[in-house]
Amino acid sequence: MHLAYPAVLSALLFSTGLYGVLARRNAILVLMSVELMLNAVNLNLVAFDVWLSKTAQDTLHSGQALTLFTIAIAAAEIGIGLAIVLAVHRNRGTADIDKLRDAAETDDDSETDDSGAARPEPAEKAEATA
Repeated sequence: MHLAYPAVLSALLFSTGLYGVLARRNAILVLMSVELMLNAVNLNLVAFDVWLSKTAQDTLHSGQALTLFTIAIAAAEIGIGLAIVLAVHRNRGTADIDKLRDAAETDDDSETDDSGAARPEPAEKAEATA
């Protein structure tokens, strides 16, 4: 098999993942797109390792070893990422990235919000959400 086939497939996977990261608004879909990009990198690592091992007698298969490390890092990343997304979803009620950006807390220096109304104290906030 030629090196061009997995390289083209890897480029398509990476492009699809990049589009997903830039265009999606749901945090879980963004994490899935990052995983797709990592899988494209893994495909490239293995393809180039096989291609380079045909020319050398003794090879260490470093591309396959790097792929195993990448898979381990991706598993840790998706575990921590999903935990963060679930915690944010429980607190804020949404996983939409734009809504989370809009709901970010502002400076505590001003006593009023944009509408001119007084902002509630932290104890009042806790009582209102309970």
